[in-house]
Amino acid sequence: MKSSRHGKSTSVSVENITPFGIWLYVKEKEYFLGYKDYPYFKDQTLGSIQNVQLLHGYHLYWPDLDVDLEIDNLENPEKYPLKFESKKSLTSHSTGRRAAAR
Repeated sequence: MKSSRHGKSTSVSVENITPFGIWLYVKEKEYFLGYKDYPYFKDQTLGSIQNVQLLHGYHLYWPDLDVDLEIDNLENPEKYPLKFESKKSLTSHSTGRRAAAR
């Protein structure tokens, strides 16, 4: 499953979605985003996961999911421990999924 073809104009594409995570191709490198480390992709629609943009050459953005990641997050995940708010606090704030993704 591919969202777009590799080529000079392609900077990011979702290469595969598995029961364990998603494979991204970004700037001629492949990355695996496992649901354990990136749980906000689990149980999402194919279209929302495939709708990813590369902004400014280093910033990945999924507008349908309101998820932001920098390429450095993928290359050095130990520098970016995930912190999740409880569902109760998410519903009491208007921050939505973005709070869970940071």
